[in-house]
Amino acid sequence: MELRTPDDERDRGQVGIGTLIVFIAMVLVAAIAAGVLINTAGFLQTKSQETGQQSGKQVTNRLQLNSVTSQNVSEDPEKVATMNATASRAPGASTINLKTVSVQWVGPHTVKTLKWGPTANSENFTTAMLKNAGGGSDYVLNSDADLVRLSFSAWQVTNRSGVDPGDTVTLRVTTASNGRTVRTISVPDSLVGKDVVSL
Repeated sequence: MELRTPDDERDRGQVGIGTLIVFIAMVLVAAIAAGVLINTAGFLQTKSQETGQQSGKQVTNRLQLNSVTSQNVSEDPEKVATMNATASRAPGASTINLKTVSVQWVGPHTVKTLKWGPTANSENFTTAMLKNAGGGSDYVLNSDADLVRLSFSAWQVTNRSGVDPGDTVTLRVTTASNGRTVRTISVPDSLVGKDVVSL
């Protein structure tokens, strides 16, 4: 029969306490790690949702240019003096405030960013509501059936009496949520005897 001394009992107790401390430490580390993982997962989920919403707005919350016409300069019938583009909300777009829209004009002789203004000039384009089906402000598109005209002073933007026959102009329309629409306009090779030209 083996006899146990008090020292043996003390050693076994110390080993048991040490094991318990290590176990508790492991549990605490695992709990902290789990908390960090949960917080990280929640953060990533939130960021992915925000990114998805922003990307969706950039794709859908934009203007759609339907048609563009030009008018010649009376003093120089061989150049386009003004451009008028009819526009509406793109499918799936939410409310668009036209005063927050910017248009980058990229032509053979001019690259310029135009902002909304009460009149069309070298720095601004202007708008006129053609159909206000949404019943809102003259500067806000509330409905897919709303129709607006964007007017550009080509002769002032280019500072060259207008756009020459055969030239192309690219309009890059950007809304407040970074929804972009790009439209390339080609001027006919001949404008003789034409007051209004469909582009």
